[in-house]
Amino acid sequence: MSVRKRIENKSSRTAAYTCTCRASSYLEKEIHYKSYDYIAVKLLPYFVKLLLKLKILNLKDGISPQGIYQYVIARTNYIDSVFEESIKNGFEQILIIGAGFDSRAIRFLSSGESNVKVYETDTNFTQKAKIKQLKKRGVTIPGNNIYISIDFNKEDLRKKLREYKFDLNKKTLFILEGITMYLTESANDETFKLIHDYSAPGSLMVFDYIYSSVLRRELKYYGESAIYRRVKKDNEKWTFGIEEGGIERFLNSYNFTLLEHLDSNTIENKYFKDESGNLITKVNGTHCIAYARRND
Repeated sequence: MSVRKRIENKSSRTAAYTCTCRASSYLEKEIHYKSYDYIAVKLLPYFVKLLLKLKILNLKDGISPQGIYQYVIARTNYIDSVFEESIKNGFEQILIIGAGFDSRAIRFLSSGESNVKVYETDTNFTQKAKIKQLKKRGVTIPGNNIYISIDFNKEDLRKKLREYKFDLNKKTLFILEGITMYLTESANDETFKLIHDYSAPGSLMVFDYIYSSVLRRELKYYGESAIYRRVKKDNEKWTFGIEEGGIERFLNSYNFTLLEHLDSNTIENKYFKDESGNLITKVNGTHCIAYARRND
């Protein structure tokens, strides 16, 4: 199976899980478990929404590997804040690679930020399914939310971006959410080189990744064994990781500087401590989030 074919398979399955996590989190009453993707709820089938509301389907315990539901919630909230902040800071261009059922353009562009263009890239299958559900539920898609359908087996993303008038001279926010671990090293290199070549100085990038040791099954982190079994069961093999402590060197090779790095401990302290400073839940330790700026 080719790398690009792997992306196509990945989009339809993992995107659905992420959407379900976001919907479940939106329905949460406990503030530490809550996120604000109200569109995700609209995208779910009615019976799944009902199961979530009645707490029959509980992603916190049992169904999801240890700490992964918590991680997805925190990742959603963190990237939401980066997205919103970039708009406030005058960014006019955002590129989401492998967008899945992401709804940030709808949620954050609804107040009339007409200068902001949000480009979403994904397979034709995933984008059609998403657009169909949005229209079916009466959700308005902003005119500046631009969908770029791409056959990763046959088409060049660089060429596609040029076709859709992507401006290389504008500061851009690049988002890769739940993508890097499913690509080979060469595919990731190709992707980050594209981001380098298509980003003006001062552009920002946010993405998540897993540690390389997870691929070696060293079992160093909380929930690692459980998530590895799930990935194997779902036939969604992880193929890329970054060594612990190696993120700055990785980013520097593409002319980016690390602004913030969130490992599981940082995420727990940021999102899952109560008013007394007590930890209310653990976060799966295999994943990290990196936020970086393009050098001048």
